[in-house]
Amino acid sequence: MSKKPQYDPEEIRFPDQKIITSPLVPEMEQSYIEYAMSVIVGRALPDVRDGLKPVHRRILYAMYEDNLTHDKPFKKSATCVGDVLGRYHPHGDASVYDALVRLAQDFSMRYPLVDGHGNFGSVDGDPPAAYRYTEARLDKIAQEMLRDIEKDTVDWDPNFDESRKEPRVLPSRFPNLLVNGSSGIAVGMATNIPPHNLREVIDAAICVLDHPEATLDDLMEYVKGPDFPTRGVIMGRAGIRQAYATGRGHIRVRARTEFEEFGKDRIRIIVTEIPYQVNKRMLIKNMAEQVEDKRLEGISDIRDESDRNGMRIVIELKKDANSQVVLNRLFAQTQLQTTFAINMLALVNNQSQPRILSLRHILDEYLAFQEEVILRRTRYDLRKAQERAHLLEGLLVAQDNIDEVIRIIRSRYDDAKEALMTRFDLDEVQAQAILDMRLKALQGLDREKLEAEYKELEERIAYFNRLLSDEGLLRQVLKEELTEIRNKFGDDRVTEIAFAEDDLDIEDLIEEEECVFTLTEAGYLKRTPVSVYKAQRRGGKGITAQSLKEEDCVVDVFTASTHDYVLFFTNKGRVHRKKGYQIAEAGRTAKGTYIGNVLPVEQDEKVTAMIHLREFPEDRYLVMVTRNGTVKRIQLSSINTARKAGIRCITLDEGDDLICVRETDGEQCILIATHDGMAIAFLETDVRCMGRDAYGVRGINLRPGDYVVGAARAKYDHQVLMITENGYGKRTPMDDYIRADGPQKRGGYGLKGYQVTEKTGPVVGVKVVNDEDDILVISDAGVIIRMAVSGISTYGRAAQGVKIMNLEEGVKVISFARTEHEEEEQAEPGQEE
Repeated sequence: MSKKPQYDPEEIRFPDQKIITSPLVPEMEQSYIEYAMSVIVGRALPDVRDGLKPVHRRILYAMYEDNLTHDKPFKKSATCVGDVLGRYHPHGDASVYDALVRLAQDFSMRYPLVDGHGNFGSVDGDPPAAYRYTEARLDKIAQEMLRDIEKDTVDWDPNFDESRKEPRVLPSRFPNLLVNGSSGIAVGMATNIPPHNLREVIDAAICVLDHPEATLDDLMEYVKGPDFPTRGVIMGRAGIRQAYATGRGHIRVRARTEFEEFGKDRIRIIVTEIPYQVNKRMLIKNMAEQVEDKRLEGISDIRDESDRNGMRIVIELKKDANSQVVLNRLFAQTQLQTTFAINMLALVNNQSQPRILSLRHILDEYLAFQEEVILRRTRYDLRKAQERAHLLEGLLVAQDNIDEVIRIIRSRYDDAKEALMTRFDLDEVQAQAILDMRLKALQGLDREKLEAEYKELEERIAYFNRLLSDEGLLRQVLKEELTEIRNKFGDDRVTEIAFAEDDLDIEDLIEEEECVFTLTEAGYLKRTPVSVYKAQRRGGKGITAQSLKEEDCVVDVFTASTHDYVLFFTNKGRVHRKKGYQIAEAGRTAKGTYIGNVLPVEQDEKVTAMIHLREFPEDRYLVMVTRNGTVKRIQLSSINTARKAGIRCITLDEGDDLICVRETDGEQCILIATHDGMAIAFLETDVRCMGRDAYGVRGINLRPGDYVVGAARAKYDHQVLMITENGYGKRTPMDDYIRADGPQKRGGYGLKGYQVTEKTGPVVGVKVVNDEDDILVISDAGVIIRMAVSGISTYGRAAQGVKIMNLEEGVKVISFARTEHEEEEQAEPGQEE
């Protein structure tokens, strides 16, 4: 049963109240804006002038009030936290203590502002001891943040209960925002400013004072980049420059590592410095987990050997591991390399506006503030000097008339002040100062001392007036004070900056090796390490290179590095670019990946030529040959594009296909061979360099039914190797094609290069080789044989050649590739895999 209210409901109706109706949306907008500005100004963002958030400023000032300077004994952190809470910061004690702890951590602050005694946490992520156990006082450099604060150098605001005043900003006699950096998340914005070297920043500030027109390049002669307390290595300068120019940028910070030998031919990686704000314990844990999950390979053991002498993380590698590849993977997959996102956001215009600031803007704001500090300090000193000089004038009058002064004081007890003012023409302040002196002090006035002090004050007053009126002198004083702080607290840079841009590329994670790249008629592409194929003598049956469907066959094969670019030329005259490692590796007998899953080719488009290269220099060219005998030459650099859709490299006539592309230096001789055994050699300069969309010119004149099967660069000290469908082949000296009076001109029918018969079958390809090469011959059944070129006999142009590959009935040779020589291994009779 509910009880009757003990009050009259009419008493709480407030009949005179006025209810105001307000729309919800505008009210929410206004309230949220007020909340956001409260967080931005009063909690999360630093002031550009002293680089501090309110909580840090209140901690330093409260400790200064309690006289906890570097030369005084430590005091419990609990006292500091309580004083800050009770006087200025009505929030949780954890937030205040966490802020105080950070100010004392030498791995968080480049120049700690609090001198901590006890456990203040570690780079391993260990939490600090409770504030009842730790002790703290101001660090020596922190006193420069508060110097001259008592001289009316800054504005003051009432605290939360208006019982005392707190500084709106600290005098900050060094550029703390840049020196110690700052980070914080506000409402709709965040700041992340890295720490810098004190000496470099002050040198840059002095540069601006001496040269107001100084550019960013001038400033970066002094400020090389961030200087993290955890040291490390910054990779590249582009991100630094972007951040200094615009206020935003990204820099890569990498751990400092070195290789160390141990045991028998074993290598281990030693980590002595880690990136800023990385938890060492979690870093090691993450590395261990990735090793256990097989995401990091080649590592046998990870342990932490850090001690009081410094950091030492040991990563032992397996005996067969490539140390550089393992290290690159560690950089890519762990926090041994991190990206520091610079966002130099701070409050300007007396904490009324958050703004993204460039390096020059921060320095300008700081120097303008310091000039204001010196002006306000000078006005304060001038006022005090004038007050003291005015007082001394009265004391000098009293000293000249000491007997009469004493008589007046003794005889005119009730109105002595007025009497002194009337008799000696003194003002109230001077007369009161005389009356406040003890008789002994009054009798002991020394005129010489008074005059010396008065003269000194006059000189100081004149200096202060000159300082207030002379901007050049003001800047000189500021420069001298900054130089003094630099000389007292400056130290050498600890974070190294790599001079060359060394951004980690994915190919740094891929061990470079030679591979065989094969493409089938049905469009299946794969790469296989070349070491899989062992050399056999001619006449061997080879090993199975690819499992194919009955209707499929291999149409192209070549060897290249995993770090080479592979250019894919299609029958429609387009070219696509991929890195070798981007082609999926497959086993020796695997079918491979369908080309449509690798390149954006059309349904009726297929790859007919592939070449590999490492870069795209301006002085290199591509010679393209089509099935109908057209030849075209373009600059290699003209197709250097990463466009996923590819680009056009030649315009083709209807019914024609691009079949062959060769890289040249602009001075080569080009050899073209046809299906019926004809061949022509001509200088590539016979073909002018064209644009990508051009058609090309006639390279060889073809008889009915004949078509081009390949082309190569003709080298005078090499041989021409041709192989036929039925497994026959021969080498022919290049001199047989390039006569004494020079090569032929393009556009002719050429010379007979192979005696094509029913036994040999038509020609399938042509290569220019020497005795140091091996070749890989592949059949339409997917079988490859590797053999030394030196094992193939040399014949004249009209010969039929010798049997180089035994083929089963119905099987044809469809392609072959040149590769580097490998020591032979005798094939056993009937051996086949």
